[in-house]
Amino acid sequence: MRGFAAAQAHGILSPGLAFPAGGLLPPLPEAALATRVTGPGGGNCRGAAMDLEEAEEFKERCTQCEAVSWGLTDEGKYYCTSCHNVTERSKEVINSDIIPNAQIKALNRGLKRKNNSEKGWDWYVCEGFQHILYQQAEALKNLGVGPELKNDVLHNFWKRYLQKSKQAYCKNPVYTTGRKPTVLEDNLSHSDWASEPELPSDVNSPFLESGMESQSDVHTRKSLRISKALQSETSVCSGSLDGVEYSQRKEKGLVKMTVPQTLAFCYLSLLWQREAITLSDLLRFVEEDHIPYINAFQHFPEQMKLYGRDRGIFGTESWPNYDDIYKKTIEVATFLDLPRFPDITEDCYLHPNILCMKYLMEVNLPDEMHSLTCHVVKMTGMGEADFLTFDPIAKVAKTVKYDVQAVAVIVVVLKLLFLLDDNLEWSLSNLAEKHNEKNKKDKPWFNFRKWYQIMKKAFDEKKQNWEEARAKYLWKSEKPLYYSYVDKPVAYKKREMVVNLQKQFSTLVDSTPTAGKKSPSSFQFNWTEEDTERTCFHGHSLQGVLKEKGQSLLTKNSLYWLSTQKFCRCYCTHVTTYEESNYSLSYQFILNLFSFLLRIKASLLHEEVSLVEKELFKKKYSVTKKKSKSKKRRR
Repeated sequence: MRGFAAAQAHGILSPGLAFPAGGLLPPLPEAALATRVTGPGGGNCRGAAMDLEEAEEFKERCTQCEAVSWGLTDEGKYYCTSCHNVTERSKEVINSDIIPNAQIKALNRGLKRKNNSEKGWDWYVCEGFQHILYQQAEALKNLGVGPELKNDVLHNFWKRYLQKSKQAYCKNPVYTTGRKPTVLEDNLSHSDWASEPELPSDVNSPFLESGMESQSDVHTRKSLRISKALQSETSVCSGSLDGVEYSQRKEKGLVKMTVPQTLAFCYLSLLWQREAITLSDLLRFVEEDHIPYINAFQHFPEQMKLYGRDRGIFGTESWPNYDDIYKKTIEVATFLDLPRFPDITEDCYLHPNILCMKYLMEVNLPDEMHSLTCHVVKMTGMGEADFLTFDPIAKVAKTVKYDVQAVAVIVVVLKLLFLLDDNLEWSLSNLAEKHNEKNKKDKPWFNFRKWYQIMKKAFDEKKQNWEEARAKYLWKSEKPLYYSYVDKPVAYKKREMVVNLQKQFSTLVDSTPTAGKKSPSSFQFNWTEEDTERTCFHGHSLQGVLKEKGQSLLTKNSLYWLSTQKFCRCYCTHVTTYEESNYSLSYQFILNLFSFLLRIKASLLHEEVSLVEKELFKKKYSVTKKKSKSKKRRR
């Protein structure tokens, strides 16, 4: 029983995505056992010359120094004469009668679940991804996420994926040959979800086969058989049994698992649980090494050897992209055929009213702006549960970019108040400055110019530190990947050389030790009224830009310019185009500031601002649309 084929029979997919603590292989047959022969009292009965001659027959490399120079201990085990490393292997003796007074002291069974002492376990690609998901779920748990996310939600999403991709929990798993594999689906109970609504169950659906296995059914499971030809082929080209087949597998509609898609699984689980972590927060925690992603294979057990095709499957050489993970999230949810997610209501962290307050605090804007953002959310209908709730079964599966949408609403409110045309905002700043000088005891009016100067300085410092940290990031892993097992000594030698050069260079450049990993936080900027060096604008008033009319407040600014008056057609890949030179410097600064917070491109935020404006000014857009049609007719 080998690899993931044995996972179903040995309970590898237990609640919580726990990776197996012990080997998955059964004990070796008695015919494969080797005897270890020692003389009376444990001493070796053969001479040193005979030991050296017989040790020369052992041609494997040392696991520590890669040398091929062996000797024999008194107990008959091989030891490296270069580094004195003692192996688990011992000299096999076919006939013990040739050695007088010899007694069989012990049986050497080798290491469980190993082909030999160096190539490690027989394992499958999905086991590797399962281990990455387990590590990421543990990291999210350490960040404060409830344990049910790992034990229930993510666990069931992963099981559902394994069945949909025909890797487990089905009648005919892929990568199996010979007799038809037998999986006792009757002994499996249905998957349960910790929170409503539950996944739909259909009588004719294959998902009735999925479920959590009970411990009482372990002894009734049967193993899946892998052909010897397949094992011999994959063992040369990859450390995993199915690395070659996995990289070559191409089926219509199949979503192949990748390292970025592990983040899609995590975000889907967070979204199902309605946790207080947005997609931008998740990617930032990855960037700060709070969640395993870059070189996540380093956390694999030592017996899981990676080389060859595994390099392209588990190796990552770039940071996760917001738009890419967002699209992968929808792709995975659609592939899994997930039902409508739990409703996003006003008391949820992902609701725009709550997220707007969070980002207003982070960029040091007045608290009074929150009532205006709530008003915009209500007028556009973006706060409705039907608009916010993710429904993968819908005709057009589309989830909301909650963090980007909330920031776009703030940008629209800033345009309503200050226009952001490089003219009006500075005029209003002059009025606020004069008022604050004359009325120092009253609540200060919000000064856009002063806010811009403080935020620009803080933003430039934060961005510079971020760019330096990215430039210094060590992409090479401590456990190097190599294309073939023959290249292993070269890969380790290069890695050792790189580490030595890095130590020497860091000593020459900077003698001070580098700062440790920062503690995770939802805020990147912190503003308090006790800070005497920087002004906190949270308590400032908007009276300088608002005027009373009856029982309502109106903006002194009666103008507004639309971010776009022309949207691309539906078959285009983007909503609209963004060129900095076409927009004011104030608008560019606002977009760049929020884009840095969310780790997205400014063009992506500009598109979201345009969509919010389209809902807020429907009449204005309809008028411009009619005018454009009339011009075409005249032509």
